[in-house]
This record gives sequence, structure tokens and C-alpha cells, in this order.
Amino acid sequence: MPGHWLLARLGKRVLRPGGVELTRWMLDALRVGPGDRVVELAGGLGATARLTLARGPAAHTAADRDPAAVAALSALTAPGRGRVRAVGADAARTGLPDGTATVVYGEAMLSMQPEPAERRVVAEARRLLADSSGRYALHELCVLPDGLDPALAERIGADLSGALRVGARPLTPSGWSGLLAAEGFTVTARRIAPMALLEPRRLVADEGLTGALGIAGRALRDPAALRRVLRMRRVFCRHRAHLGAIALVARPAPTRP
Repeated sequence: MPGHWLLARLGKRVLRPGGVELTRWMLDALRVGPGDRVVELAGGLGATARLTLARGPAAHTAADRDPAAVAALSALTAPGRGRVRAVGADAARTGLPDGTATVVYGEAMLSMQPEPAERRVVAEARRLLADSSGRYALHELCVLPDGLDPALAERIGADLSGALRVGARPLTPSGWSGLLAAEGFTVTARRIAPMALLEPRRLVADEGLTGALGIAGRALRDPAALRRVLRMRRVFCRHRAHLGAIALVARPAPTRP
């Protein structure tokens, strides 16, 4: 089982590398409001969708290829929240019409993709945005600093992949900016935060004290899950000096005549 689904099974709702604080910053920087048509790529279990819906957008569409995630996201379709729906689709091929969104974002997804797949997802975000007034954001793992020895970056990725049981390929901050630029975006805002997903203080901040205690209790009652969680935490701690979380907000660059 991939690490993020194991944590979800233990009750963890916020599965973003920069925690709910960086997600809130991202939504603030996107200026999501009542006039926006939002598309969320790889919406997961709906933690960010709830924050977005609280801002009252005109429409919110979440795409995820996992049936469990689609079921969780579909449960958010309540009256009085505007047009809300979930679709079972890959983030790189949503099947949604061109120009369907004014805001697109995705979190904790691109870091787990090889470069060609990363580019396809970002290109899909560009296709979905109606015009150059649209906004796109990502919230991902990053390796620090810019100019990090490529061999060390590769070793960090290998250690993360082994612990998370999913391919992990975080980029440097300039690498993430370069990916967006290559697909026709101009970065307008950036924030870097510590990657403290399994630190007690972050757990309480993201899940609340009751939620954090519940996660700990369920892990203690499941020795195999506890071993996995402790292994993930050891890898995060081992590379603490070079692991971070990054959020970038960008606009489509004007097309040349």
C-alpha cells in the first residue's frame, strides 16, 4: 500500500507536504472566490476541496483516478455549495472541455511522477484554463537548495520511494519553476515550508489534538502499520536538511501572435 493511503487508513486527512498551512496560503494566493470555476487535480479524500468550497466558488470539479477518492469527493456534493462534482479521471487526461476553469490546482501528486508525466499534467492544467487571467497552483515536495548535488537528490528520491512505496522525484524550487515555464506558465508567487508531515506539532496543527491522538492509537494497535510509519518518519528525518514543501502560483503566459 502506498504511504499516503496507509496514512489515510490510519485516519490522516491532510496528506500534503506543507500541511494545511501551506494549502491555505496557496488558496489565498489563488484568490479563489464566488466567480471562480475550480478544477482540482488528484483531489484525494477531499481535505482541500472542503477548504475551497468554504470560499464559495461558482463551481468545483475534482478529478481523481482512484475510486475511493472519487467516492469521498462525491460525498461533498451538498446543496447550497454551487456546482460540485467528482470525476474518475487521470490528472493528465481529465476529459473536461478546453477552458473550463478559471482556477486549477493539484497537490502532492507531481512529486510522484516521472518528468514526462509531470509535463502532461501541467499541460492539462494549461488546457483547462480559459485564458491568461486563469491561475494554476501546485503544492509539492521539493529538495533544497537549488544546485543540490544531483547524486544526493537521486539518493533522497530513492529513499523516499522505498519508504513510501511509490516513485518519488521531488525537484528543486528552480526545477519546479522551470517545469511551469516549459509548459507556458509564469510564476507569480512562491512559498517554501518545512516538510514535517509526521512531526507531532504538524500532526496536531493539521488534524487537531483528538485526530492526532486517534492516528497514533490506530498505529499502535497495528504493528505492521506502525513499522511503516516509523520508517517513513526516519527517512524524513534523515533528509530533513534537504527536504521541503513548496507551493507555486502561476498564470498562463500570453500567447504570441
